[in-house]
Amino acid sequence: MGMKSMHGTTILAVRHGKTVCLGGDGQVSLDKTIVKGDAKKVRRLANGRVIAGFAGATADAFTLIERLEAKLEQYPDQLTRAAVELAKDWRTDRYLRRLEAMMIVADKSVTLTLTGAGDVLEPQYGVAGIGSGGDYARAAARALIEESDLDAEAIVRKAMAIAASICAFTNDALTIEKLHTDK
Repeated sequence: MGMKSMHGTTILAVRHGKTVCLGGDGQVSLDKTIVKGDAKKVRRLANGRVIAGFAGATADAFTLIERLEAKLEQYPDQLTRAAVELAKDWRTDRYLRRLEAMMIVADKSVTLTLTGAGDVLEPQYGVAGIGSGGDYARAAARALIEESDLDAEAIVRKAMAIAASICAFTNDALTIEKLHTDK
């Protein structure tokens, strides 16, 4: 029997109106057991100009956040450049390659999903979701954007509640961060 791994979370980003909002649930699961219900998987970086959410192994995510913060210091106010540079390191550095995590990062002008495969993806429709409940939350958010007049934060809250009602590894203890956008 291999090591038990921590998994399961939902991170959702919605860019809508003049706001980008990032929400994450608080559940940390080990195998079939909930070990923590109020983890903070969404935070502000770069003196509040960037918001980031992570899914995957917590220690790995913290390592990636530290690396991203270093890249943002190197390339201030250039989130895309910092993310691409991090993705290059992630793909080529032997230590980083073993990290099991994904991130969504956003600033006033762009939302990006970063993966260990070296992907830096800008989502379609202004909606990105990662983690075990990410697909559910993303689908709900897309429908809410098209069929309601809710703002970005209300869409994140409602879509995350839907994901939590479907995904056993997602709870309703949300951490929410938002930024005003260029558009």
